[in-house]
Amino acid sequence: MFELFIANKNYSSWSLRPWVLMRELRIPFEEKLVPFGGADEPNAFFAFSPTGKVPCLIDGSNVVWDSLAITEFLAERVPNVWPSDPVTRAWARCATAEMHSGFLKLRGICSMNCGIRVRIDPYPAVLLREWARIDDLWNDGLVRFGGPFLASETFTAVDAFFAPVVFRVQTYEPALSARSREYVNRLLSLPSMQEWYLAALSEPWRDEEHEEEARRAGAWLQDLRRVAT
Repeated sequence: MFELFIANKNYSSWSLRPWVLMRELRIPFEEKLVPFGGADEPNAFFAFSPTGKVPCLIDGSNVVWDSLAITEFLAERVPNVWPSDPVTRAWARCATAEMHSGFLKLRGICSMNCGIRVRIDPYPAVLLREWARIDDLWNDGLVRFGGPFLASETFTAVDAFFAPVVFRVQTYEPALSARSREYVNRLLSLPSMQEWYLAALSEPWRDEEHEEEARRAGAWLQDLRRVAT
């Protein structure tokens, strides 16, 4: 059975991508959650990952790191990771690659922190442009391929790569079109996303680096997480 190493569900957007993909496609795996260690255990991830980062997938003697590499590794072994139609699949891969390598301001300002609600006022113009690009991209896929997911009637890898953005929408409340809002609500209602979210709220750990990123973003309106221990 696959072993998937991830970090804190509250923070780790990269971990969410293969985790939700495998859950939605019903690919069996054993979850291995290793919390961010901070200053006390800065190299803990090197025990299983050659880069010291998550996610990392173990398949026997195969060690596969990076969320996009894990996705392609799975696509070679199981069906339905990508849309079957070549044109649709090409679009899905382009959108996935854009998410994987782009939106740097969004990552830097709106880090994933599932359990809090933050008001950003004013929104930096460069961040507004990146949210607008996401809105355009989602609308393009939903209209072009008919929905209800970005590139087909079913959940595929491109949806998995935007799943962390969906949690960011919940946290930071950017302005989005009605169609994009419907897509956000659709993903948030998935059992796999609800499972991840509830687990994130229940985590007892806090990582100061991630907490400081969220404090820099704006005013905290709510913290729905359990009390840290």
